[in-house]
Amino acid sequence: MAQPELRGTTILAVLDDNGSTVAGDGQVTMGQAVVMKHSARKVRRIYKDKVIVGFAGATADAFTLFERFEAKLEEFKGNLVRSSVELAKDWRLDKYLRRLEALMIAADAEKLLILTGTGDVIEPDDGIAAIGSGGTYALAAARALKRNTDLSAEAICEKSMQVASEICVYTNGNLTIESLSREETKS
Repeated sequence: MAQPELRGTTILAVLDDNGSTVAGDGQVTMGQAVVMKHSARKVRRIYKDKVIVGFAGATADAFTLFERFEAKLEEFKGNLVRSSVELAKDWRLDKYLRRLEALMIAADAEKLLILTGTGDVIEPDDGIAAIGSGGTYALAAARALKRNTDLSAEAICEKSMQVASEICVYTNGNLTIESLSREETKS
């Protein structure tokens, strides 16, 4: 008998002139109807607290990717783009890694990227990215807020994730929000 699929994630990232913010909800759902956990932490800082990552997908797979990504950041001295490209290459070509079922958002104070197992490293045009089951809802709300308000990246993330949690049954309002300012990372 196959194990029920664990799912339920929304990760949103917003980049503005001051830096970046990544937010994630805390819900983990098993199958179609059972909420297994309300307070999962799917967003965290890595590489000397200078990079924020958020994941959608299988938790064990995400932790494997976090470890590999942090090793790439160490190897390339914190260069987010180079580390992301190298991880995406490994992810796509490695027999073990390509079976991982996860997506990842990575941000430093100046760049925001989506990484996929198909080898994609995508830098969104508008400085907003979202993944996971509620990602499209959070993305739509964030775009509307960024275009029509003067809210900070952090405020846009918080409000947009709240909207997503009101629409997507796989997203809750128990948020983890991490921000990096350009001033903070200059030191």
